[in-house]
Amino acid sequence: MKSEGEQRAGLLYGIGAYGMWGLVPLFWPLLKPAGAVEILAHRMVWSLAVVAIALLVVRRWAWIRELLGEPRKLGLLVVAATVISVNWGLYIWSVNTGHVVEASLGYFINPLVTIAMGVLLLKERLRPAQWAAVGVGLAAVLVLAVGYGQPPWISLTLAFSFATYGLVKKKVNIGGLESLAAETVILFVPALGYLVWLGASGDATFGPEGAGHAALLAATGVVTAVPLVCFGAAAIRVPLSTLGLLQYLAPVFQFLLGVLYFHEAMPAERWVGFALVWAALTILTWDALRTARRTRAKAEALRRADATSKAEAKADAEAQAVIRAQSPDVATSPAGVETVGRAGTGTSSGE
Repeated sequence: MKSEGEQRAGLLYGIGAYGMWGLVPLFWPLLKPAGAVEILAHRMVWSLAVVAIALLVVRRWAWIRELLGEPRKLGLLVVAATVISVNWGLYIWSVNTGHVVEASLGYFINPLVTIAMGVLLLKERLRPAQWAAVGVGLAAVLVLAVGYGQPPWISLTLAFSFATYGLVKKKVNIGGLESLAAETVILFVPALGYLVWLGASGDATFGPEGAGHAALLAATGVVTAVPLVCFGAAAIRVPLSTLGLLQYLAPVFQFLLGVLYFHEAMPAERWVGFALVWAALTILTWDALRTARRTRAKAEALRRADATSKAEAKADAEAQAVIRAQSPDVATSPAGVETVGRAGTGTSSGE
């Protein structure tokens, strides 16, 4: 059981992580005129530098040898690195081309996609409320498809890529910092190769746009690593249900930035689609909280029953010890019925 102070710290770490992820749309436009692919390549290269420094500080290297001895995990990390690079690149492009609201929708529907993938790929069974949430989510996608004149490809790609990334990370099962280090190592060579090619062709913005712009491109590593470190700190301090609620902070901030700061259009059909998504998430959250509450209640009932059983057993043992101490010739039968031996009682059956 975590102390109140640790849980409070974990909550602040979680708010910090999801808050930074929610406000990151303000950062990517600062990197123009760099294109999305160039920004993505810098993000990969500089993230490795930041993670390497973090690993030096915490002196955590043993996992590398273990990972190299497990080809299956390495293969899964290659998949994870590929999928997250698609997610990162598309998100940067979306923000810098005026699709912040549609990008935020991707992270709103991500929990629904994760549930659907659990059913289709892991053969998980859903509760009725979860089925209802998925159904409402599908209705939202249909409404938005009608409004856009096509499916919301940006949102769906972001949601499915991130859900796939989460599924692969679950199978790999290594720490967040270690996982990011492995993924950025995998991405480092192609990313650096692209940047070298871009510089040789005279199309790179790193340098020609000035020291300030170069510093911002280098800061992509910090922007990537810091929220992840905060998330890792939150994950070990607060319940999973709390993290599940905090995850909605990021798309909420992104949505508000898209509407209020970037002034993106919100026609009626888009509002209806988002309202349906929010309704689905409300159902999902309500069901998760109810299930967590019932699970805690059952666990508490079992704990109390176990404690009562142990207390009764202890009291019974103590009572028998007292009886034996007071009357050495008193024994207790297996059925718990006291019998008195004839020897030393001063009586006999013939009296």
